[in-house]
Amino acid sequence: MRRTIALAAAAAATTAARRVARFRPDDRPVEPVDLTGLDADAAAGRLAELIRIPTVSSRDRSQVDPAVFERYRACLAELYPRTHAALDREQLGDGALLYRWRGTTDEPPLVLMAHQDVVPVEGQEWSRDPFSGVIADGHVHGRGAIDDKGSMVAILEAVEALVADGFTPRRDVYLSFGDDEEVAGVGARLAVQAFTDRGITPWAVIDEGGAVVSGMFPGVPGQVAVVGLAEKGLLDVELVTTDPGGHASAPVRGGAPARLAKAILAVEDDPFPARLHDVVLGMVDAIGRRAPLGYRALFAHAAQLRPVLAQVLARAGREAGAMVRTTVAVTRLEGSRAGNVLATRAMAHLNIRIALGETVQSTVDRLRRVIGDPSVELRVVSGNDPSPVSRTDNEAFARISAAARAAYPDATVAPYVMVQASDARHFSQICDSVYRFMPFDLSREELATLHAADERISVAALHRGAGFFRHLIRSL
Repeated sequence: MRRTIALAAAAAATTAARRVARFRPDDRPVEPVDLTGLDADAAAGRLAELIRIPTVSSRDRSQVDPAVFERYRACLAELYPRTHAALDREQLGDGALLYRWRGTTDEPPLVLMAHQDVVPVEGQEWSRDPFSGVIADGHVHGRGAIDDKGSMVAILEAVEALVADGFTPRRDVYLSFGDDEEVAGVGARLAVQAFTDRGITPWAVIDEGGAVVSGMFPGVPGQVAVVGLAEKGLLDVELVTTDPGGHASAPVRGGAPARLAKAILAVEDDPFPARLHDVVLGMVDAIGRRAPLGYRALFAHAAQLRPVLAQVLARAGREAGAMVRTTVAVTRLEGSRAGNVLATRAMAHLNIRIALGETVQSTVDRLRRVIGDPSVELRVVSGNDPSPVSRTDNEAFARISAAARAAYPDATVAPYVMVQASDARHFSQICDSVYRFMPFDLSREELATLHAADERISVAALHRGAGFFRHLIRSL
């Protein structure tokens, strides 16, 4: 018996060793992207001009200045005259733009997405005017530099250069530029409806999302180009408690604010479980191959160690943790409107990002169980389930991965789950190859400026991003 056990253990160890030995990255050299004919400084200048137009969106349409967005659309035509001469352009709704670049075949088209609108800057401490579009220290500064005017400029720089060279793509290329992405508006929905009405199924769709990052994964050095295959669901919930109220000089124990506070702490103290979805497992497989031996031995057995790795990622940092569990953020609190009056109503707004494998309903049901207080009313303001997972076994993903490797030869391409919401989720209704990727090399400090103060993008990253899109379009 002991001999049998010893032999089995030896065989298992040999199998594990072989698995680790085979668990290595594909280091075949790639031809770097050709940046000839793409003017980095001119692209930065054009992005700066667009940043100076404050296209701030709002859920309250009365707070949106249509003239600003009209000026932005006019500026696009001035900055990219060849593109506007060669491509068909139509306006959808209040200001979403849809361009069609006709190809030489009737094969399904590529759709490249970006959005015109940006988030507000009020309440943030910027070191310079957020709409100045200053170019300094090798960066373009201002609201929208990354999210998402940088992507729009990179796309248009590529198209403008290709049109100038007399290039015509093999398949149609559509540019879909929404005007209300930041407020979950209708621009992208109108584009999807246009495709549906015309019987068009895209070959692939690329929108904002992952980027080329470093140090995002424990124990793994070097650059990683993370391509989002799916995005988490989005759920907004209000927790509401009520009381008769009265004068604050005679308070009652367990009043509405106290019960609300207990509910918030219950949710905080009992987070959603961490789970390793197949998409995250794919990311571990791709990135883990570049890890040092000790980590590589762990990542090589990721499929067998899902619960352990889920816990590792949950503790690895905010971004990694958000990929493996549903997250809950308390974003607003309301109570009494007077300092000496007991609250008759207390409310907390929860912004929830639903992990793949969960739904709006399962999330709401769990919140109710965790809170366990029928006097706390849970109101769903809005919500949508996580998006479908896009394919990785097709030509589209292979072409996008190849373009990313060409733009960043030292980077590993890996799938991932996008923890934010984007317009891309609407295209998942009509296409099984929707990818979320910004072809920019972004530092942790630059990523931290998204929706925050001092947003900026390096001129070099913008330049290489344009090279990515030109390389991809040429490869169609």
